[in-house]
Amino acid sequence: QVQLVESGGGLVQPGGSLTLSCAASEGTFSGYTVAWFRQPSGKDREFVAASRWSGGSNTYYGDSVAGRFSISRNNARNTVSLTMNNLKPDDTAIYYCARGRPILSSLRQISSYTYWGQGTKVDVSS
Repeated sequence: QVQLVESGGGLVQPGGSLTLSCAASEGTFSGYTVAWFRQPSGKDREFVAASRWSGGSNTYYGDSVAGRFSISRNNARNTVSLTMNNLKPDDTAIYYCARGRPILSSLRQISSYTYWGQGTKVDVSS
């Protein structure tokens, strides 16, 4: 089965940076849209970022992270990264990567993604 494994989470101070990585085990990101979602404790899961394979591999971001986060692919290594800059306490959450083939209008929807990682914790605190 396809497995996605996130890594790189941890404790970071407000204003700091952190890079998360997602590796595909027994699968690939090539030909798929890959996305990051996050879920703060006690809150709903929300869209963070996505990278499309087609259309020049355009990237998309949630309103709360646009301008601070960046998603990127390393196709040779079959990984996808999320670089997070100027982190805020409200960024504290479990971060999940996901793979799917959504149409553009559904790119931000949880139901568009078939495979999910187990999540990695990001704690933004002094």
